[in-house]
Amino acid sequence: MATLLDFRRRIRSVKNTQQITRAMKFVAAARLRRAQEKVFAARPYARQMLVLLRSAMARVESPTHPLMARRPEKRILLLVLSGDRGLCGAFNANVIRKAIEFLRDHGQQALELIPIGKKGRDAFRKRNWKFLAEHINVTTRVEFHQAKEIAAQVIERYAAEEVDAVYVLYNEFRSVLVQRLTVQKLLPIEPEQFDARREEEAAAEAGERSDRQRPTLVDYIYEQPPEEIFGRLLPRFVETQVFRVMLESSAAEHAARMTAMDSATNNAVELIDQLTLHMNKVRQAAITKEIIEVVSGAAWTA
Repeated sequence: MATLLDFRRRIRSVKNTQQITRAMKFVAAARLRRAQEKVFAARPYARQMLVLLRSAMARVESPTHPLMARRPEKRILLLVLSGDRGLCGAFNANVIRKAIEFLRDHGQQALELIPIGKKGRDAFRKRNWKFLAEHINVTTRVEFHQAKEIAAQVIERYAAEEVDAVYVLYNEFRSVLVQRLTVQKLLPIEPEQFDARREEEAAAEAGERSDRQRPTLVDYIYEQPPEEIFGRLLPRFVETQVFRVMLESSAAEHAARMTAMDSATNNAVELIDQLTLHMNKVRQAAITKEIIEVVSGAAWTA
């Protein structure tokens, strides 16, 4: 049976763990706020780029570009965005499980991986997957030059016809408590992506106000030919998409970590209360036993 000393040691240990989880919760909350600001700041830029691409494509008679070339999907490149650290609940496990399902469903095609995040890299390395490239320690603080480097690798591989399709798997940030696993086709770029009606439907599905999402119709005046502008904007569009999904994944990771640490802190409080109750019962039983022994001894001597 556990003694009073065992209970005190256990309570002290749980309290130390509680202090750590509370501190990690506050750190995750601060990082989440900064990540949210970056996500909300990147969305207007991405929407305005869609408006400009839509305008340029409307002036091109037959828009063609290597990034828009459609081919049978015999070779697929998958970008898997996970976290670089743990203690964020089932965030990384869900990403890895979804990626394994994707690889299993496309087992007949030739598959290549680019893990973005240490947890995903380690999980697939244990399964003996060879990577086209790997990027770690980039999700804590996402920078545009990192997204530009990843996009350059993807664009070069697709333009050289070494892959036929590029998909990205990430956690889309909806709110602090809601993150949605999403598999999005990054390449080829389809003209339907520039459809205003489709954009409004996606905004309505995301629960955002349609008046904020509806693009402003502007009649641009171009100095260069529209074909040249359209060709230059498409690679920048891919870079923006990669940057956006990295920001979404980073915000979702911080939200998941904050939620997990909050739950761990609350569980520590409940465990401390339970251990304190058991300790008091053991102490009360010990005191009662000593009183009985004293009374019994006094009665025996009398």
